[in-house]
Amino acid sequence: MNRKLRVGILFGGKSAEHEVSLQSAKNIYEAIDKNKYDVVLIGIDKEGKWYLNSESHFLLDADNPKLVKLNKSADNLALIPGDNNDQLLNINKNNSIGPVDVVFPALHGTFGEDGTIQGLLKFANIPFVGAGVLGSAVGMDKDVAKRLLNEAGIPNAKFRTFDNSTRDEINFTSIIGELGLPLFIKPANLGSSVGINKADDEDEFNAAVNDAFKYDRKIIIEEFIRGREIECAVLGNENPIASVPGEIITDKSRHKFYSYDAKYIDENGAGLEAPAKISSTITKEVRRLAVKAFKVLCCEGMARVDFFLTDDDKIYINEINTIPGFTKISMYPRLFELSGIPYTQLIDKLIQLAIDRFENERRLKTSFDL
Repeated sequence: MNRKLRVGILFGGKSAEHEVSLQSAKNIYEAIDKNKYDVVLIGIDKEGKWYLNSESHFLLDADNPKLVKLNKSADNLALIPGDNNDQLLNINKNNSIGPVDVVFPALHGTFGEDGTIQGLLKFANIPFVGAGVLGSAVGMDKDVAKRLLNEAGIPNAKFRTFDNSTRDEINFTSIIGELGLPLFIKPANLGSSVGINKADDEDEFNAAVNDAFKYDRKIIIEEFIRGREIECAVLGNENPIASVPGEIITDKSRHKFYSYDAKYIDENGAGLEAPAKISSTITKEVRRLAVKAFKVLCCEGMARVDFFLTDDDKIYINEINTIPGFTKISMYPRLFELSGIPYTQLIDKLIQLAIDRFENERRLKTSFDL
């Protein structure tokens, strides 16, 4: 009888989205087929230390999004690059924890979704779920992603980019003359709406700029697109498929937009309507654009593509998420469940896609024969 694959779920991390990652890991762990996989839980704290966690109690206050925390174990881990079965070392016991066949990164944001962990796992010769180094980095950087989308002719909101060296050039009057009001101000490299603010006047604008620069050295200032918020999930490597689209319906009496609190804290902050109540023509176009954006931005494995749909049926891409949320209310697994791929089967497919890519890359030559 073949042994079960060992799947390492990597979660937590140094990002501002640490708590979201904990919720995603919990749901992936609960949904994964335990008859098919042995699960290794690898928690990363906010300082970047790795821990081997117990399956029975790896989170504190796991059912409360406001209080959830990583339960730091007594076993610290180190990753040792190399082509062998001893890549993960228990520092405290000075022994290997054994082979991990594939890693499922449930890490959102900086140091998880930006190509850094993907590069480390690639260097360590461990297959991993989701986009590779390039796709992760491109998808994470809103400025670079939008420039590539523009190059490919995929509509998205007009924007301006500023970094620390050009911060003094930010001029409210000039920007509203170009982009209008209201405006969205965002860190270029972050997700889950962390550090994102909507500004209706100069005071809100200045506060939003200061807030965004707390999270990144580069920010984008973006025009407001008035429209419905439509999301579409994508799955695959060379031949990706798109799910049925869904719609986010934010309670505007509680939140100005689909913010972090509306997504993860306030249970009544937003509703998820899936499938979205849109025409078959719009559905087809959303799915086409989702797959096109996935390919243009060099993604693999999975991504959730977010759109705006205006009253006159124009479609704009808002952003792409290469490690979408896997919380109880997250759109990615829900959309594929409605598309005929249940949560547990979706995890199977993502793991297989990771292994397929790894095997294909292993067949490539890495040296030149003279």
